[in-house]
Amino acid sequence: MKSVPNLLSWLRMILAPVFVVLYLQDEILWVALSIPVFTIAAITDYLDGYIARNYGARSDFGIFLDPLADKVLTFSGFISLSIYFPDLFPWIGVFLIVGRDIFTTLLRVFAKKRGKSIITSNSAKAKTFSQLIFLIIALLAGVFVRTSLPVGDLAAWLLYTGILTWLYFAVVLFTVYTALEYIITNRHLFGREKQTAA
Repeated sequence: MKSVPNLLSWLRMILAPVFVVLYLQDEILWVALSIPVFTIAAITDYLDGYIARNYGARSDFGIFLDPLADKVLTFSGFISLSIYFPDLFPWIGVFLIVGRDIFTTLLRVFAKKRGKSIITSNSAKAKTFSQLIFLIIALLAGVFVRTSLPVGDLAAWLLYTGILTWLYFAVVLFTVYTALEYIITNRHLFGREKQTAA
């Protein structure tokens, strides 16, 4: 049981590029298949955490792998949107999201070298949740707008009235805010370490 959370994290990382390939296809059948692939990958995020907490399956490697898999999945969603709808979801948002996660990862490494740890804040957890909710809505709209189904009109309305673009930038700004929060909360890490007398 102890290896199950890590296996689920690996599965999430494997499904992420599969999703990107499917979402960017021209054939609508493959595009439609990308949504359950992304959804299954997102569900594994809940499952690996649940199993780790409730069955004593935590591990140091899992603590590293789980957030990495989360980042790979969210990156795959935002990158797919920016590739297919570059005017609606500009690349600057992707760069800010990726840059934020690279920064916080480096901050954690820096803190660990100083013998300290950085606890994931509630706002950072809310950030991940808001990103996934946005991605599911936007990715679904991106699929349905390519079909002749009645719901395609709703998808087009969400996409081309700018509603999803505004939500996109709201998520990006919230993501940047969590980075600033990490800096303020952990500013003590940037001070000089006290030297002990020999």
